[in-house]
Formats: sequence, C-alpha cells, structure tokens
Amino acid sequence: MGNATSQPRNKTGKKVLVQKLENAKKTNILSLTEHNLEEIPEPVFQLTSLRTLDISKNKLQRLGKIGQLTELKSLNCEDNSLHSSALSPISKLVKLQSLSLGKNQLENNPANQQSFPKLPQKIKTLKINYNSFSSIPKTVCTLSMLEKLDLANNNLASLPAEISNLVALTELNLDNNVIVSVPSELGKLTKLKVLSLKNNYIQVTDPQPIPATVFEDTSLIDLNLHGNKMTSTQLNEFEGFDAFLSRRKKKKTTALVGGAMVNMSVCGLE
Repeated sequence: MGNATSQPRNKTGKKVLVQKLENAKKTNILSLTEHNLEEIPEPVFQLTSLRTLDISKNKLQRLGKIGQLTELKSLNCEDNSLHSSALSPISKLVKLQSLSLGKNQLENNPANQQSFPKLPQKIKTLKINYNSFSSIPKTVCTLSMLEKLDLANNNLASLPAEISNLVALTELNLDNNVIVSVPSELGKLTKLKVLSLKNNYIQVTDPQPIPATVFEDTSLIDLNLHGNKMTSTQLNEFEGFDAFLSRRKKKKTTALVGGAMVNMSVCGLE
C-alpha cells in the first residue's frame, strides 16, 4: 500500500489540463497545483470570471497576464520561484481577499520599497511565510482590511511602527524569525487575538520586549512564546500581563474557541 502519509501525484497530462480549463468555465475554480509549470498556460487568462486559482507547487518565475483575472478572490502561488518584482500584476486584482505567497524567493529591500509591489486593499488573509524578508514591506502595512498575516520563517528582526495601520488584524504569525522585541504600536491593534512568536530571540530586557500595551489594549487571548530564552515566571512579571491572563480566563470560562487555549497556560514557556 506504500507510505500512508504520501500524497497521490496529480495527473498533469495535456488532456487533464484541457478538462480542468473546461470545468473552470462552469465552476470559476481552477487548481493547477503540481503541474510542473514554468509559465501559466495562456488559456487561463481567458477565464475572466475565475474566482479561485491555485497554481502552487510549480516552477513559476512570473505571473504573466494574471492581472486580467479581475474577479479573483483567492490566489495561491505557494511553493514556486517567484521574486518580489514578479508580483506587480497582482495589484490589478482589486477583488482579491486571500493571497498565499509562501515558499518563494520574495524579499524586501528597505532602500527600494518598490521592489515589493502594492497589494489589493481588500485582502483579508496574506501568507508570505518561508521567504527572505528582513523587513515587512510598507505596502503590507497599508492593508486596513487584513485579518490574518503569516510572516513565519523569514529573517525579521523587528516590526515597523506602521504595523498599527492593520486595524482589522486578528491573527499574526511571526514564528521562526530573529525578533528581539515588538513595538508598542502593536498595542493599537485592538482586534488582535492570536500572536505567535515561537523560536525567536525574545528575552527579559529593559524596557520589556513585549510592551504592556500589547497585553492591555488588544483582544489577545492566544500568545505563544515557545523557543524563546525566557521562563513563564519571568513573563508573569511583565507589566500588563495580568490583564492578558484575566481576559483569557474570562474567555475560557465563556467558551473554548477551537481548543486554542488548551495547554497554553504559560504561553509555551516552562
């Protein structure tokens, strides 16, 4: 039977592609994942009513005329060979709400902010994990409707003050970076419920690396600091931490949200 965890390989022949394109005309959904594509097939750009497109796990270095697909709401480009300069057509997808760009070759040059293009303002979910960002692109910090942001597995050492512009943000994943502290501006994200900072370089410093405003002024109920050089005892001494504990206890007694708070009594610390 083989390995139970192995995934069946997609059928990627020409007939399969033609059939998928035909089906997409009716469903407005198209998945071309694992098709060994170096370019997006030209007929895809004629599907102007397409709402969901998955082109993950290919060998794409450019996105061609993808800007013509103006009805797109969900686009998955994960696990390709895209550089930041190849993303400019995405700015034309004004209805886009979900964008996945993890596992590419994206980076941001602070000296040239234009290297990472402007993104559609209606985006609610953005995944740019497993890339080479040393700073968060300023264009990302303009997404006032963004609810979920995944920046895990990059090379981030800090967050910009402009992070406060993400007023709708509820979930922020910063796992596996080189972050030593977060700014007080993070406390302005009043809707923030989930903050994950696993495997970073946060330790006890003066001023404290997680400002009191983050604990007191947000809606934070799920904080994960596993893999940082500090203990739960040290965290308990942080100014504002009591407000976080009290909010989470109140939430937990009201209703458990998908088990998010199970085994999180010390935020992943010992």
